[in-house]
Amino acid sequence: MPILNKDMTLCISLSARPSNNGTRFHNHLYDQLELNWIYKAFAPTNLEQAIAGVRGLGIRGCAISMPYKEDVIALVDEMDPSAKAIDSVNTIVNTDGHLKAYNTDYTAIEQLLASNSVPTKYSVLVQGAGGMAKATVAALRDAGFKDVTVIARNEATGRALAGQYGFQWRAALDGGTADLIINVTPLGMAGGADAETLAFPAEAIDSARIVFDVVALPAETPLIRAARAAGKPVITGAEVATIQALEQFVLYTGVRPTPEQVRAAEEFMRAQ
Repeated sequence: MPILNKDMTLCISLSARPSNNGTRFHNHLYDQLELNWIYKAFAPTNLEQAIAGVRGLGIRGCAISMPYKEDVIALVDEMDPSAKAIDSVNTIVNTDGHLKAYNTDYTAIEQLLASNSVPTKYSVLVQGAGGMAKATVAALRDAGFKDVTVIARNEATGRALAGQYGFQWRAALDGGTADLIINVTPLGMAGGADAETLAFPAEAIDSARIVFDVVALPAETPLIRAARAAGKPVITGAEVATIQALEQFVLYTGVRPTPEQVRAAEEFMRAQ
């Protein structure tokens, strides 16, 4: 990485619980491609002020993580169709003070469902109703899944999300099972009060054919560890993080790294 200098381009991430995943991934690619760029993670104390800083300081790119994916919408100038379609933002690109919002979470979920050959006939339980849940449910609908239930304690939010895509809503799992179970809540995320919480009970894991946890830190969440122990195929949040970060990198820089460069950055990210 080049020594810090006045011409260096800055990209950042905003999250309530920042990790080093994006920082290591992006900076490793900058180094491989000899770009005079740097990436830094932040936990904003005031989202509006943080986005004003992105605009005012000429910060090129800004990744948005939980819980800001919806709140940030009012603070940008333009919504790309990828974000507008699901009212959720995970990426902002700053072009001369014009902030355009995108969503690469959807792309990641879509690609992982396809690459893991998840049958669309499978029943699905999606736990959560926030910004990441929107991307997940939209990707499921567009992939052709029909039997999907959104589990969310907030009835208004849960019903609205499920109804928008023609799916069902329930306030609680209540012993329910499905072929594919997906956690899109912060349960199991490092650094929080629920870091050791199992997002789904053992019965749901045992009944599932595939277990998917979008939480990226740690890569082996309690849910993923339990699913592996039960012999279930898994899709991890670390995989989501790699794909969505790659698409962010391309939006920020205009450069698409080779598969070999992406693998090297991914290995570096996971080696922390």
